[in-house]
Amino acid sequence: MDSDPWEPLNRTIFGANVAFDNVSTKPIAKGYRKVIPGPLRKGVSNFFRNLTTPRSAINNFLQGKPKRGLSEIGRFMFNSTLGAGGLVDIATIGGMDEYQEDFGQTLAVWGVPDGPYVMVPLLGPQTLRDAIMLPVDIAVTPLFQYEKGSLRQNLYILRLIDLRYRVLPADKLLENSKDPYLTLRESYLQNREYEIYDGNPPVDDEFFDEFLDEE
Repeated sequence: MDSDPWEPLNRTIFGANVAFDNVSTKPIAKGYRKVIPGPLRKGVSNFFRNLTTPRSAINNFLQGKPKRGLSEIGRFMFNSTLGAGGLVDIATIGGMDEYQEDFGQTLAVWGVPDGPYVMVPLLGPQTLRDAIMLPVDIAVTPLFQYEKGSLRQNLYILRLIDLRYRVLPADKLLENSKDPYLTLRESYLQNREYEIYDGNPPVDDEFFDEFLDEE
């Protein structure tokens, strides 16, 4: 089955996303990296990652992984208190493993297919299943529940800058690619499968059949 039946439209959106990124989020992220000290950038990343922990706990429970769900609750409690609101990842320092999960992964575990590959305006690559669940992922984070709109908006902006900063190293991979769109698509889909299967994706029997036939 073709994973990218909407490729012409996706390529158009990809081009628009790249053009927007080049004049907005990318230069801001580079400035952020240059101006903000590394330990402070790490603290910001820890803070926003900690806010996704309750969502991870819920999805671990929904996927039938209660021990991992309880572990995520423990991580959130330790990092939110002893870790100064999540700025310091005390849980990882203490040896607690992290089990990041989202609602798209949960639907995949429940047997819902990926659906077509989708390039979402401004947000980038998704599968249709994951794109549909994005609002749910956002709605269950503590940041979304915060009542002070102006502060929440500023935190969302900082989160966007942090996310863009963290993927700056991947820019060279796309810049050196003959087809950046294809490189991004395949990298995203492979990484997504890796996440869904907790780092142990199934072997592609068709690939090995074709390989053996060639031999």
